[in-house]
Amino acid sequence: MKKYQLGEFEEIVMLTVGVLYNDAYGVSIKKEIEDRLKRAVSVGALQSALTRLEDKGYLHSHEGETTQARAGRPKRYFVITALGKRALEHSKSIRDDLWKSIPKIALNVKITG
Repeated sequence: MKKYQLGEFEEIVMLTVGVLYNDAYGVSIKKEIEDRLKRAVSVGALQSALTRLEDKGYLHSHEGETTQARAGRPKRYFVITALGKRALEHSKSIRDDLWKSIPKIALNVKITG
């Protein structure tokens, strides 16, 4: 099912859109990912991923109200589509199956150092 494949960053972006629900716009998504994953996210990489996910039909965006603080530009809010939900479910299913398939002994390692 290649049509449901998500890259790691795409999956993180989509999950974050879900976490933020009605408040998922560029800056809030970037901040949430950085806070949760403790890693920097460039605006360009995030915007590219959002555009790519919207082009795939996994996300839908709409404009919010214009504000003086944004020089009259509206925020662009994102929501997960039904197709996006299926893509996330597919990704989770694959990961769950892989985790269940790892023999217990494979993760029974001693940390040295």
